Amino acid sequence: MSGSSVLFDAPGPKAKRRSRIISVIVTLVVLGGFGGAAYILGQPRQISGGMSLPGVWDASRWDVVTNPVLWEQVGGGVLNTLKAALVAAVLALILGVVFALLRTARSRWVRIPTTIVLEFLRGMPVLLMMLFILLAFSSGAYLAVVLGLGLYNGAIIGEALRAGIASLPKGQREAGLSIGLTPFATRMRIEFPQAFRQMLPIVVAQLVVLLKDTSLGFIVGYPELIRTTMNNLGSALGNKYLFTLFIITLVIYLVMNLLLSAFARWLARRSDRAQRGTAEPEKPGGGDAPGTEPGPAAAVQAGATRG
Repeated sequence: MSGSSVLFDAPGPKAKRRSRIISVIVTLVVLGGFGGAAYILGQPRQISGGMSLPGVWDASRWDVVTNPVLWEQVGGGVLNTLKAALVAAVLALILGVVFALLRTARSRWVRIPTTIVLEFLRGMPVLLMMLFILLAFSSGAYLAVVLGLGLYNGAIIGEALRAGIASLPKGQREAGLSIGLTPFATRMRIEFPQAFRQMLPIVVAQLVVLLKDTSLGFIVGYPELIRTTMNNLGSALGNKYLFTLFIITLVIYLVMNLLLSAFARWLARRSDRAQRGTAEPEKPGGGDAPGTEPGPAAAVQAGATRG
């Protein structure tokens, strides 16, 4: 058995050669698939009325990108998308914290109704929720999108935070109570910060989903990015530029989602550095062993003592 792994032997020369050959074959198949798709898209085709449409790589199908009016309309769609996503994200985070608090309450008269509400919100499709808000309350397209996304994603984030709290050692809560904190203060000052850092990847992934789900505003009449490009501009410019508008929309969504993911990774690294920087080792003769970092409860107690 190999010293680096107890599950399998280190691959020998034949296995390495076979792995390289398979990797080359898979790469060639993938590149061939992309090349075939590019070739098919580049071929002219017939559309209704007996008219011929040039291939998507023809320059005549991309000359619209030099039109400033196009980018003005696209910019308005991006702004509407970000405006709805930002407000819905803030609402979802607030509701997520509230749902997590109520879901972990000691009283079953609070916990059980909250569980029913959460299961209802998680089980209802987001589009149906938007349509219900729009039709039942005549709220307008913007509020229907924001409230629908906020309620649904708030329920998902609340469950993620509840799972993060449940995964913490029981000693964290007991330590907070032992230094005189109330149960609510223990939850907010000791448990929630740890649960939020632990569940940060899931929360960010859900916020990325929220950003993409703003496209459902297309159905309720909200002028977000897809409705602006594929519907409004597509109808004004004609079928000739539909693929061009599709590519523009795709690239913009990819850039927004990648930037959000990069910001989340930066925030997670910054939070980890701050957590390590504020945790000072106890001096010899103190309560903890030398070289160990105090837990959150000890940090809260130290802060209360200094205050």
